[in-house]
Amino acid sequence: MEAGISGISSEAPGVLSRRYRALTLGIISVVSLIAFEASAVNTAMPSAARALDGIELYAFAFSAFFTASLFAMVLSGEWCDRAGPRAPLFTGIAAFGAGLLIAGSAQRMWMFVAGRGVQGIGAGLVIVALYVTVGRAYPERLRPAVMASFSAAWVVPVIVGPLVAGSVTEGLGWRWVFLAIPVLILPPLAVMLPALRRVHGAGGTGGRGRMDRRRILLALGVAAGAGLLQYAAQEPTPLSVVPAAAGLALLVPCVLRLLPSGTFRAARGLPAVVLVRLSREGEEGANSAALQVSDALGSVVLVGLAGALFVGFGAEATPARAFGAVFAVASLCAAAGIWAGARQRPAA
Repeated sequence: MEAGISGISSEAPGVLSRRYRALTLGIISVVSLIAFEASAVNTAMPSAARALDGIELYAFAFSAFFTASLFAMVLSGEWCDRAGPRAPLFTGIAAFGAGLLIAGSAQRMWMFVAGRGVQGIGAGLVIVALYVTVGRAYPERLRPAVMASFSAAWVVPVIVGPLVAGSVTEGLGWRWVFLAIPVLILPPLAVMLPALRRVHGAGGTGGRGRMDRRRILLALGVAAGAGLLQYAAQEPTPLSVVPAAAGLALLVPCVLRLLPSGTFRAARGLPAVVLVRLSREGEEGANSAALQVSDALGSVVLVGLAGALFVGFGAEATPARAFGAVFAVASLCAAAGIWAGARQRPAA
């Protein structure tokens, strides 16, 4: 793939040079806002649930975000490949802000959960569109630096987010943790829009003429299956087997069809990482979505497994043994990920 912005050669300056500065700062700002929301909102969530008399729906505020984001990731990938990343990116930012407003102004817990679902749609659209934007806007030599900034953008928000959220919740109330963030969305929008207009394929020149309806339906199946599994986990009774079985019946076949062939055997050439050019032009969105969906599902599976190990190894009676079991499994998963990553090769 050639450099994303016309007229830029492989000798282009760094990510903070005049040509790339606005886009880089806009991307970092958006990622920082998502990171701040993740840490700050989670801190304010218990107060919101108590104020809305909805402790019994507390867990659904998290699962609504997660399941909605799973669907939106795939939708964003298809949208990016069809029409470029600009429309899904800005739609996602708008949905993210709207969800925060809905949650912050909710008078009932179900409204709060609905707002979290809208936030999830926005976050899913944004994260995939950002990956595609980086793949199209920057020459290959600059993409690792941009991706490093993605990780760095999480550091400060994760550290200060809970402290700020706790202070705001105590001083002004939990609603302001949600209502204040949308105001911060406007500067990144203003900064990024002119730069995105210069990005090749950002607007109306995608790789395919229409969205793949099959993938959209598979994404609905993944989201519904994950939602049913999380619902079953909230009510651990014999009857919970029914939604759990239904969730697995939806989730497993849909995931197998949605992710690239060879994902679960770590086949060489797996088209999962956009930034190292494992994707052909016009397929960056679909493959970026596959990366994000597999990452999200992997995180949920590992969190659930960690909880089961803590219970199974007696976390209350022997916490050291329980922690050792979790650490051993996590280490094996990390080693497997390193091994699989070493097998990847750029597409010809």
